[in-house]
Amino acid sequence: MCNPGLAEVIAERIGEDYIRDLDQLKKLLAFVDDDSLIHDIAKVKQENKLKFSAYLEEHYKVKINPNSMFDVQVKRIHEYKRQLLNCLHIITLYNRIQKEPNKNWTPRTIMIGGKAAPGYHTAKLIIRLITAIGEIVNHDTVVGDRLKVIFLENYKVTLAEKIIPASDLSEQISTAGTEASGTGNMKFMLNGALTIGTMDGANVEMAEEAGEENLFIFGMRVDDVDAMDKRGTVGGEWMDEGF
Repeated sequence: MCNPGLAEVIAERIGEDYIRDLDQLKKLLAFVDDDSLIHDIAKVKQENKLKFSAYLEEHYKVKINPNSMFDVQVKRIHEYKRQLLNCLHIITLYNRIQKEPNKNWTPRTIMIGGKAAPGYHTAKLIIRLITAIGEIVNHDTVVGDRLKVIFLENYKVTLAEKIIPASDLSEQISTAGTEASGTGNMKFMLNGALTIGTMDGANVEMAEEAGEENLFIFGMRVDDVDAMDKRGTVGGEWMDEGF
């Protein structure tokens, strides 16, 4: 079990039957206003973040702020999964911090991990872009610890077991109607990460079960994407004139 601390906190309240029957987790609703449960969950999360920070320093030679928000997107590198959209967000955050360095920014460590298919040249260029952005952001003295960008190479199950329990924000931002419904988003949710994403894949079922108000949902729905595909687009129409 990759998150024994959280498993123990839950078992102390509702027993261990939830391990075989996830519907049992609904019993936690009785503790929604229990400060001790919230405290224990937060404590476990911080311990996991400290462990992963130490792992990164040892294996990736990168030192990060364990008190920063761990903003994570780990999955196969592909255009429809929109790591490029994440890159645009990183650049936007970087520019905002540069413009207002004295503002009280929430420190954020953005981690993107995944592999590109051997013949998928565009995916390899996306990885190259992520690392290039990280080189600039991570060595900027104005930005400092308020924003860090890390590419998690060779992403696999053993690394997932470390990063998922430590994550604060799970990026599930594929274009609506393209995701075949993977399980990574569920693993993040069950380990206490909030989800930001589109109404695509298993995000739809997660929103139905947890309530859409408990996820950060954005972007077009499937019907909107289909309509746009039929209509066609001109890139310049989506850009501000001063871009």
